[in-house]
Amino acid sequence: MSGRRVLVTGGASGLGRALAERLAARGERVLVTDLAPALEVPAGALYQRLDITSFDDWAAALDRVERDFGGLDLLVNNAGIAAGGRVDRLDDAHWRRVLEINVLGTVNGCRMFAPMFKAQQHGHIVNVASIAGLAHPAAMSSYDASKAAVVALSEGLRHELRPWGVDVSVVCPSFFRTNLAASLGGDDPLMERIAARLIARAPLDATEMAARVLRGVDAKRFLVLPDRPARRAFWTKRLARPLYDRRMIAAGARIREIELGADATIQEAP
Repeated sequence: MSGRRVLVTGGASGLGRALAERLAARGERVLVTDLAPALEVPAGALYQRLDITSFDDWAAALDRVERDFGGLDLLVNNAGIAAGGRVDRLDDAHWRRVLEINVLGTVNGCRMFAPMFKAQQHGHIVNVASIAGLAHPAAMSSYDASKAAVVALSEGLRHELRPWGVDVSVVCPSFFRTNLAASLGGDDPLMERIAARLIARAPLDATEMAARVLRGVDAKRFLVLPDRPARRAFWTKRLARPLYDRRMIAAGARIREIELGADATIQEAP
């Protein structure tokens, strides 16, 4: 698979950085992008600042790819933010931020590079979603909705672009250890503390997750479920829906207990 021309968004840290490092080590020509004006990147890789919500930044990235690579073989739409919170605690600004970054940021990359891939008659779009895009936990409504949109986008693009020789994959991992919790916006601190603990206690780190993700991408699988908890959630929902519903409702009940306990603590405080 060596020698491919690759663009990775959100490459400053976490899964994006781990993917960029692994791809560059394999001999791929990698353009790493993120919000920082400058960034130390893996040996042999290039860097460009890219705000995924800015179509002008995407146009500049396309120009860079054409100038330095002469085309692109693999687009990895990895950049995004974590989000959590009970629906009544999330305001309009929260929803707009999550959807603009997680959904429209991914859409922008697909829109920008689809014409190039179609002209080349080959290419591969990899959209990083989450198992939350397939199985929807309570108190994560904005994140659930944004990642479900990425899954739907990816499926539609798979059908649309396959006749042009273009592959599409969507990656749906469960929690893994990364700094993603740092992007939580403080809209519902109670639920965000729970999410941060789940991320910190996850069995896999970003490097291990990147290796698993790339195995699925290299095999050109559409749905990449890179870890056991993600596969278990997906297949439980698909094959044992009553069990899935019971577990999800039970999780919602636990959140209710936490919420009532937190409110009681606040009311009893002097």
